Amino acid sequence: MGSDVGSQSSGDEPVPEEPLLLLGRWLADARAAGVPEPASVAFVTVGEGAAPSARTVSLKRLEAEALIFTSALWTRKAREIEGNPHVALLFYWPTVGRQVHITGRATLAERELSVELFSERELGHRVQTLVSRQGETIEDIEPLRARHAHLMDVLEAPPECPSDWGAIRVIPVTLEFFSEAPDRMHDRLLYERVAERWRSSRLSP
Repeated sequence: MGSDVGSQSSGDEPVPEEPLLLLGRWLADARAAGVPEPASVAFVTVGEGAAPSARTVSLKRLEAEALIFTSALWTRKAREIEGNPHVALLFYWPTVGRQVHITGRATLAERELSVELFSERELGHRVQTLVSRQGETIEDIEPLRARHAHLMDVLEAPPECPSDWGAIRVIPVTLEFFSEAPDRMHDRLLYERVAERWRSSRLSP
């Protein structure tokens, strides 16, 4: 795969031909800088009537060519992906002056990955999936808290991955890496997938 920009970034670092390598590097930089929740990302889907909806989620895994997230499959996010796979993502790390804007296509990942990722969740988070139907209308949250506490006390083994809980794989088609500059001459590096290669270019601030 080729690149159409120079081999150096604005910080005199080599520009990877594969943008997810650069994303991995930026995530590592954010963690090293002590950014709170560096894997948090705004996840935008499209619903009926082309209406966008957004929520903040956590990146679970970065593959060579995809980003992996998890979700209960009854949620609005999952339903909207089923109807329209086009999504947008935004990583924002203000303390280091960086953003990454991503567009791509989302699809439900294989069951084996869902089970693996579910097993990596904290026990309390796994139990929560048995108690709460995320996004559904409720009258009072306290009964849910009581049931969650009860299950945490009585369960003899961690719950298995529910059949309506899964992993979502996002295959990016564009990634824009934005680095803030004090003089507002911000560096913007855009990757676009063209056929089977990535084309990269710089954008004016």
